[in-house]
Amino acid sequence: MHNRKLNRLQGYDYSRNALYFVTSCVQDRICWFGEIWDQQMLLNEYGKIAEQQWYWLAQQYPYVILHQFVVMPNHIHGIIEIDDSIVDSVVGTGRDLSHLNDDNAIGTGRDLSLRPQSPLQPEKIKIKSLSELMGAYKTTTSKQIHCAGLVNFKWQRSFHDHIIRNQASFIRISDYIQNNPANWKEDTFFTKR
Repeated sequence: MHNRKLNRLQGYDYSRNALYFVTSCVQDRICWFGEIWDQQMLLNEYGKIAEQQWYWLAQQYPYVILHQFVVMPNHIHGIIEIDDSIVDSVVGTGRDLSHLNDDNAIGTGRDLSLRPQSPLQPEKIKIKSLSELMGAYKTTTSKQIHCAGLVNFKWQRSFHDHIIRNQASFIRISDYIQNNPANWKEDTFFTKR
């Protein structure tokens, strides 16, 4: 393990407000999510799950804002924003978070940070790091794909990230994501079925 490549920027707090470009690949780059046809991504059942779970992140975590996103045959690209300033406004406007107080609600350890400490304490939401958010995405996606019948599905370990620091970078990366299906044959992750 001492030779393992470090993927995150050392000393950077990945739970801070920022825009992040992320890429996560399927193990062995197997094209489980569908295919490119006429420069368009045609999602199969598993690709639709990968897409659905991306949007679930914003529903589950009120400080997450999702920007450009694409499911490719064997990977995903997306821009995810963490903005803790919207948490106060969400909690303050009375957004229905009552399901988080239900002791019988089904959830994972990842959901526990959303629950108030006690009925007498104000709601306090812990901001998850980018790694925790991607972990939630990959775990829930894998579970649903397994339940749909593809028991051999696995994500590649970890994911790639890039901190977006300016508008020009945001525009360039957004364009790259949007045009990724049209440029599939030149893509780093391109593999024939």
